[in-house]
Amino acid sequence: MILFRTMKTLLGLLLIGWLSAPAFAQEEDVPQSRDPKVTARIDAARAAYITERLGLSAEEAERFWPIYREFAGKRQELRERFRVAKREGTDEKELVDLGLRIKQQELDLEKDYSARMMNVISAQKLMNLRPAEQEFTRIIIRQIQQRQQQMDRRQQLRDRQQERLQQRNN
Repeated sequence: MILFRTMKTLLGLLLIGWLSAPAFAQEEDVPQSRDPKVTARIDAARAAYITERLGLSAEEAERFWPIYREFAGKRQELRERFRVAKREGTDEKELVDLGLRIKQQELDLEKDYSARMMNVISAQKLMNLRPAEQEFTRIIIRQIQQRQQQMDRRQQLRDRQQERLQQRNN
């Protein structure tokens, strides 16, 4: 039964990744305009995946996710500050300094929120959080890459067909 649920979850994640590729197939330095529906589906899939990987009970999940979302939002804000500075052409030395300050702020943020999360979940579950986050990200990236490869192959086929038609017409 657990294997079936895991497979069902992974299949759902793969489908979401495949459907959401256009939302993430942009360069990091380009301002991203993500579809809120796609973002919501990915966030829901992330919650399901991490909940299952950590083995959270319903009560733990209910208390854990608001804290985690707050933490993830603040972490994202910090990272966005660096991306904005980079986009704006900030001097490289200043970027290095800013990057180090942001890393320190991220560490402080993680310390604070880790303590808050350990009031809700065990230290072992908290230790498994980062690998679960990383694995989810790898799954999504893999799906985006596979979808991009499929789109590239289709375009190559269309190009070849167009060339053949042009050759026939000449």
